This record gives sequence, C-alpha cells and structure tokens, in this order.
Amino acid sequence: MLMSPISRRVGVTTTVVLTAILAAGCASSETTQTSDSSPPSPNSTNTTTSKAPTVPASKSAAASGYVSLTDYEANKASYASSDVVLFFNASWCPTCQAATKSFKSSAGDWPAGLTVVSVDYDDNGDLKKKYGVTTQHTFVQVSPDGTQIKKWSGSQDVAQVQAKV
Repeated sequence: MLMSPISRRVGVTTTVVLTAILAAGCASSETTQTSDSSPPSPNSTNTTTSKAPTVPASKSAAASGYVSLTDYEANKASYASSDVVLFFNASWCPTCQAATKSFKSSAGDWPAGLTVVSVDYDDNGDLKKKYGVTTQHTFVQVSPDGTQIKKWSGSQDVAQVQAKV
C-alpha cells in the first residue's frame, strides 16, 4: 500500500514531535531541592510494584544496594539505618536506562548503608504525588518514616548518588 506524500509527512512529523516530548521528559538536570515535607498520611498507600532486581542485603550491616519497591516495602525495618533514596524511573527513558544499568552493574560495590529503591514512574502515581515528582529520573532521599529529606535529578551512578546524600 502506497502512502500519499501528505500522509507520510504527517507520520514523520508525529514521530518527531513524540520523540522530542519523550526526550524532554527524560532530560536530566543537576538540580537539588531540599524540602521539609510532613510525614506521610496513614491513608496514603501504594499498591503498585516496581520491577527492579533485588540485591541481597548483608545481615551484619545496614541494608544497601539497588532494590525493588516491593522488596523495600516488604522489609522496611531492615533499611531503617540505611540512607534510602527512591529512584523514579521509566523503562522507556534513555537516561533512566543508563542509570539502572550502572546501578545493576555495581551490585558488589555499594557503600554500606546506601539503598536506592527503583520506583516505576508510570505505575506509582501516589508516590509521585506525595513527593512532588513531575519527571522521571528523579531521586528522593527519604527518612525511615517516609519524610522527604532531599530531591534531585541527574545522578547516573552510585558515586553520584552517594555524593548527594
């Protein structure tokens, strides 16, 4: 089936516009925000899960590594003495993919007491709203009770996350 020149231009234009929108949403900026958020309300729950792999935590030290939201929520007590950072990422976001690959490949190199929790940007609207996350590739450091400590974008590896915490 042959497409008319106009139909072909519309298709190309649509593809270019969608690509630009997705790229803009994935843009990583090294901005940092510190916030004094109130503790989470008892009515705010999140029943969605993230699909990141779990790195087993050491029994003798504070839990650390790159873990899924499901693992974090099921074992919150084991992360109480750890610096916990939520990583809002999307599978379709190129900068998120690069950071995720870096975190996964650093499995044995995590500093003790630093935990990055993979939060699927598309599936966790309640958490995005709670922490004011409007773009993927956003990091939110939280206290054991879920209070936001710090928020930033742009970290690509464990060392950059550790430097922000």
